[in-house]
Amino acid sequence: MKKHIANSNVRYRRFTAEDAAAAHELSLAAGWPHRLADWQFVQRLGTGFVAESKDGVIGTAMCWGHGQEYASLGMVIVPPDCQGQLIRRQLLSHVLTEIGDRTILLSSSPQCRPLYEQLGFTPFGEVRQHQGTVIQSQAALPVPGDRIRPIGNSDKIKIATLSSRAAGMPRGTVMAALLESAEGGVIIESYEQVVGCAVLRRFGQGYAIGPVIAPDIARAKALISHWAGSHAGAFMRVDVALAGDMSPWLSGVGLMPVRDVVTMARGEPPLLDKNLHQYAMINQALG
Repeated sequence: MKKHIANSNVRYRRFTAEDAAAAHELSLAAGWPHRLADWQFVQRLGTGFVAESKDGVIGTAMCWGHGQEYASLGMVIVPPDCQGQLIRRQLLSHVLTEIGDRTILLSSSPQCRPLYEQLGFTPFGEVRQHQGTVIQSQAALPVPGDRIRPIGNSDKIKIATLSSRAAGMPRGTVMAALLESAEGGVIIESYEQVVGCAVLRRFGQGYAIGPVIAPDIARAKALISHWAGSHAGAFMRVDVALAGDMSPWLSGVGLMPVRDVVTMARGEPPLLDKNLHQYAMINQALG
């Protein structure tokens, strides 16, 4: 039987580190794969709000700043047995006020898209979630003159610059935190020049690869193949832009398409570097 919670009985407050466990329980109930550690990672990087009733936390929404001009919004979750739409709107109102005048980016399911459009967001791209157990039948090798090697301490500034160019907004803070907690990161060098990177981290039931940044799809495939080859048989997830032939190729290595989302912006989307691309996101919340 569905509960009916009057909006007057719900209070809204800032998301704290102590709320991560309750948020994790909400996401499990919604079928999300996130671990408690995944919630703790995004909570440390950003800010957010929770909706709370007498039964505890019943909704969450978070945001992350990327420099002075951009922010992303995500981890919006409200159980359907509450007054979901009203609570969702209130949570979003708090987050949008927190973000202020920045351009705001998000990834939306088809079901939530109408609400975000009402709030002034417009679509500008699509992302496909791939996941599964890795096989190696379509491994992609580095092109002649390239080599893939682990990221060293002296590479971190270069990686932050690559990520910022590919995303069209500052990514130094996010990338520093990601590299600190990741299982590993690799770069691809072309004649000793760093031209791309890929990060592997624990996530959900296994691992996630992202971001994957490269000047072309051949190098992006080589970076993904590096991690797929070293973790054959593991469960992996990659969230990729729906462009080129990356999606069919991922299916060929055992990572099947499971879900599409639309990327949306309130304000002007970032101007991307034409010579560098983010083929895979960090995740759908952080972009």
